[in-house]
Formats: sequence, C-alpha cells, structure tokens
Amino acid sequence: MLAVIFLYIAFHDVNFGEVLEIVSNANLLWMTIFILLFYLGHILRAYRWKFILHSVKANTKFSHLFGSLMIGYGVNCITPKLGELTRAVLFGRWEGLSRSSMFGTVILERIIDIIALAVSVLIAIFISTENIRDSFPWLLTTLYVSAVLIFIFILFLYFILRYEEKFSNWIINLLNRFSHSIADKVAYIFSMLTQGFFSLKGRKNYYITFLLSALIIVVYALTSYVGLLMINMQYIQPVTFTMGWVLMSISSIGVIIPTPGSTGSYHTLAKSTLVLLYGFGETVSAAYAFLTHIISYILFILTSVVIYFIFYKKQGSLEEISKTHLEEL
Repeated sequence: MLAVIFLYIAFHDVNFGEVLEIVSNANLLWMTIFILLFYLGHILRAYRWKFILHSVKANTKFSHLFGSLMIGYGVNCITPKLGELTRAVLFGRWEGLSRSSMFGTVILERIIDIIALAVSVLIAIFISTENIRDSFPWLLTTLYVSAVLIFIFILFLYFILRYEEKFSNWIINLLNRFSHSIADKVAYIFSMLTQGFFSLKGRKNYYITFLLSALIIVVYALTSYVGLLMINMQYIQPVTFTMGWVLMSISSIGVIIPTPGSTGSYHTLAKSTLVLLYGFGETVSAAYAFLTHIISYILFILTSVVIYFIFYKKQGSLEEISKTHLEEL
C-alpha cells in the first residue's frame, strides 16, 4: 500500500510515455558504469561484514558473504525487511554459525548504515549550494529525531553489553509479570544483540569497518552521479559529484521506509530532490528515478536467483528458511 501511495505521488503528474522515451535513449556506456558501481558497492558491503565477523570466524568465504547478502536484497524486493532474516539464516547455515548471532551482526550493520546516512545528510547540507532546509523542511527534524533515537539505542546497547546479565534479567523479570512469551522473545533478542555486537572486536577491525563504511557511501554517491549522466541530464545543465552526493543522501532515506525494494519511496525522494533543489523538469527527474531504481531492482532479483540456484543444495528452500526463523522470533 505504501509503495502504491508513493508511486502515485512520484508519477501522477508525469507523462509516463515521455519517461519511457527518455529511458530508451539512456547512454549505454554510463549505464554499464552504473551497473559496475552497483556491484562494487555491494562487494564492499560483503567485505565489511567479513571484518565485523572476524572475531567470530576469521576465514568466512566471500562467496557466502556476497551470496547471502544479494539473496537478502532480492527477498527485500518482494517482501520488505524479510531479506535480513533470510540473509542471516543462509549465511549461518553455509558457514555453520549461530543464526541468532548472524542476525545480531545484520542489526549492527543496519545501525552503522543509519549513522552513516545521518552523517552523509549533514555533509549534504553543508556542501550544497542550494538551500536543502527550505526545500525539505522535514529533513532537519528527521535528523534530530534520528540522533535522539540513535543515542537512546546506543545507551540501551551499552547497558546490555556492560551489564549484560543484570540488565537483561531485570527487563525479562519485569516482562514476565505481564507475559511469559513476550519475555522469552525479548530474551532471544537480547541474546542476538549481544552476540552481534560482541562480534566486532579489535582496533584494526574497527578502523577497517569505518573505512569501508565511508567508501560505501562514496560509491553510492558516485553511482547517483553516474545515473545523472546515464539519463544525459548534463545536456540540460551541468551535473556534479556534489549533486550526486546530495541526491544519494536524500533519496537513501526512502530505503528506510518499508516498501518492497524501496519502490515508490525512492522515486518520490529522488524526483523531489532533482525538481526542488536543482530545477530539473518533472519528466526527466521521474525518468532518472525510474531507470536507476529499475536497474537496481532487476539486478537484485537476477543476481539473487542465480546465486540461489548455485547454492541450492546448501541452503534448501528459502520459504522453509524464512518460515522457520520467523517462528523462532
């Protein structure tokens, strides 16, 4: 439902025939570079996950890291956020590791991503010559709320990690007064978080994780910039890497919204950024959002299907894996 609402907002005032005409004239060279950058960003994500997991298992296979990551994204294109469960379960099965600890590391990754996104938005506000705050008045409020939530969550994690047994027992005993089933689920979540956050150990792994997180953001910004060239928007007005960075930072907020594969939410934010901040036309901006999203969507689906069949004997049925893990949660 959310995806339909956002798609309506993005395309209700646009001639879709003209959008398709612009897309059909896309530059194939820049499209190829866009696809290469797409895969580079996710290769870096897989390597970052490897260093997060280093203290749990130092010799994890990159094929398993990248394969489970891409299958997870493929599942997300159909069912929002279920891909994170699938990814953790698959990798745990392939590497013989605890599924709960793997899901804990996925949560850790997502927290790192949210912090990186908040930083990229702040950078966008400072480097942009356009007044982002006037065009998107809700952006600063979102940043403030996100900062407070991140602080509360970090404080919560501190108590879990610093006073693991006492704090978790206090919360669980409190919940037991109301519901034993809820208390059991919270205990399981505490266990996942503890195992996931304790997986990132060692100064070297902290530095490498930070460096890879920064590189991922840069590659994503570069991908957004190349997307502008792919649609030939440089012939309308000059395009810059800064424009790509701002576009990436604002449109990435759409990824947080629970729609299948960010459908609709990404289109709305990407189009609004190009129209409100940079003065591009509605049609070409919608074409940019449509083409960049559809390429990513197709690549996620195709790559996940190929990897699924390559590792089919190892992983069994995705439906069975997802159902089993959801029952555990």
